[in-house]
Amino acid sequence: MSSPVTTPSQALPFGRLTTAMITPFRPDGSLDLTATQKVATYLVDAGNDALVLNGTTGEAPTTSDQEKVQIIRAVREAVGARAKIVAGVGTNDTAHTVECAKQAEAAGADGLLVVTPYYNKPPQAGLRAHFTAVADATGLPNMLYDIPARAGVEIRTETLIDLAAHPRIVAVKDAKGDLAGTTKVLANTDLFYYCGADELNLASLAIGAAGIASVVAHVASREYRQLIDAVVAGDLATAQEIDRRLVPAVETIMTRTQGAIMVKAALQLAGVIEHATLRSPLVEATAEQLAWLTTDLKTAGLIA
Repeated sequence: MSSPVTTPSQALPFGRLTTAMITPFRPDGSLDLTATQKVATYLVDAGNDALVLNGTTGEAPTTSDQEKVQIIRAVREAVGARAKIVAGVGTNDTAHTVECAKQAEAAGADGLLVVTPYYNKPPQAGLRAHFTAVADATGLPNMLYDIPARAGVEIRTETLIDLAAHPRIVAVKDAKGDLAGTTKVLANTDLFYYCGADELNLASLAIGAAGIASVVAHVASREYRQLIDAVVAGDLATAQEIDRRLVPAVETIMTRTQGAIMVKAALQLAGVIEHATLRSPLVEATAEQLAWLTTDLKTAGLIA
């Protein structure tokens, strides 16, 4: 079985620090590829090993298949080989997901993020068939995205153990928060876990996650890099100090309203992006939310 904490970072499928990246838009709602490249470069410069594109925080529900391909190509051009690109391709239609996976591979992605099919609530047998079909469709490693709060159905522990037998299903982005279930999967498979819930980053790393797939890392990549390095070095006290210091940032970005709304506002405050535009039905942060955000990011030491 895998021992992620002692595995060299370069041997991990997607490194240790990964950010689920936003998709910048112009004020009129059109895709801003120049800003996309700027954000990607900023994140890699701050220590990210990989970038997850076209996921929840990337507003995948409101970008077209063509735009998703443009985003992958633009980020690849910007970061080159300095970071892995994990492309979100998951939908609630297996045939569509397979087509998106093939497009992502052709566009230059290094791996695929495949979310649990949402809304139609398939049984576990349906999940196994779906994930297997997507993994069979390309030569890329797959990261399964387990997020029952959004998908309406979980990937059960037994299903994850079964799917781990597929040579291209190599990782899980875990936003389920079942640490006991995660431990069982880690004990029975070689899957690499990436925490997809920032409030559980330290806890997940402590039980053997390989890394994190973070939203808050948009403004805290250097801090999360230090936290991960501390865990790998066995310095729990330092990891705890960083984790606790970041609590206000996690709360303000992930609990005040939808995460993409707040993290775009945070990047605008930090001067990384000019516009915090989102596509409907998401809306920009309110004045009250911006006030909370500013105060909490200052408290966490992330902005002056």
